[in-house]
Amino acid sequence: MGKYFGTDGFRGEANVDLTVEHAYKVGRFLGWFYGQKEPDTRCRVVIGKDTRRSSYMFEYSLVAGLTASGADVYLLHVTTTPSVSYVVRTEGFNCGIMISASHNPFYDNGIKVINERGEKLEESVIEKIEQYLDGEMGEIPLARKDAIGRTIDFAAGRNRYIGYLISIATRSFKNMRVGLDCANGSASAIAKNVFDALGAETYVINSEPNGLNINTECGSTHIHVLQEYVKRNHLDVGFAYDGDADRCIAVDGSGEEVDGDKIMYICGKYMKQQGTLVNNTVVTTIMSNFGLYKALEREGISYVKTAVGDKYVYENMSSYGHCLGGEQSGHIIFSKNATTGDGILTSLKVMEVILEKKQTLEKLASEVEIYPQVLKNVKVKDKKAAQEDPAVMAEVDKVTKALGEGGRILLRQSGTEPVVRVMVEAASHEICETYVSQVIEVMKAQGHMLEA
Repeated sequence: MGKYFGTDGFRGEANVDLTVEHAYKVGRFLGWFYGQKEPDTRCRVVIGKDTRRSSYMFEYSLVAGLTASGADVYLLHVTTTPSVSYVVRTEGFNCGIMISASHNPFYDNGIKVINERGEKLEESVIEKIEQYLDGEMGEIPLARKDAIGRTIDFAAGRNRYIGYLISIATRSFKNMRVGLDCANGSASAIAKNVFDALGAETYVINSEPNGLNINTECGSTHIHVLQEYVKRNHLDVGFAYDGDADRCIAVDGSGEEVDGDKIMYICGKYMKQQGTLVNNTVVTTIMSNFGLYKALEREGISYVKTAVGDKYVYENMSSYGHCLGGEQSGHIIFSKNATTGDGILTSLKVMEVILEKKQTLEKLASEVEIYPQVLKNVKVKDKKAAQEDPAVMAEVDKVTKALGEGGRILLRQSGTEPVVRVMVEAASHEICETYVSQVIEVMKAQGHMLEA
């Protein structure tokens, strides 16, 4: 991770950590960088944004920087991160930009840069952007006369993406009662259109964004809202997305949560039966639950563990040719169809299994016995110092020995927030709580925690 860019772009509080000056300079660099790579061809960049109030501000700043460097900018307007990835790789753009802070609160925002293949931007280019932001590269020439870039409305690109999603479905959703929680974010502009077109009886909540309500007590990070809605309305299934709709958490007909681990199992087992699970392997992260691995082993399916972040999941999939991977949080990648996590695509894949197997989501998910897990986010002054403190490390070692083969403890620095995540899996919730609290108490005693 760099000084500005974490595992999922440049993210922070709008006008505090991430400013319009930053956005302008990112635009200036990208317009120049891709323009000088192919000097005889006009650089083309596509931009999407989520529903945060500050997204418009950053959109205009990026456009100013890009066009000043000679790039033509195509605006998708409010759309999802995976739609930007799709448009970049299918429409011949030099790169794409998504303005979003994903599941973060409305006052945060972010800049995600996507390369010409629809993948997260290479670290080598990110390093150059950061050098430019810090004034280490000198000035970039401004475009002159007819070399100055222009801005083009490109809502048609989003519509093509919607059509692509509809084309993926293998069966009609007729007679299926489906609930969608759009998190007052990007999915509000797309998800219902897709499910309606496929014939579902679609029930939608949290689909009225006002710039300030994205992710607020809704979406994949507040799954209890959809759980209650599904039960109250007697729906067959529900899907909750995050702010930019690259995540999906499902809810079965009885109101039980079906997280990313269970989704990977359900889809992985089905794909193996269909002969489409390339290398008979599912790519997970170190945060996936023990229960997933036990269920995969029972079905004779191999698995790989990567660092946390769909970026790292996709890198492994790309390197070794695997076709299914993801995170417990609901970032699921189906590499035949996408190069990044795609919440709406994931919900379509789950629907395919339900319909083809003629089984409820509750029955499909029941085959995975999830180990009790407690994960707490600890706000700290310095992530690295807190995690590597000798006293903290000694406490983690103590817990590891106490758990033995019956569980595990994991400390991980957030890539986007001043947070160290403390996670314990064990035989009971009480054991998890006890060991997580012990480690947090040591962090507090060592003076690492920020005051609430």
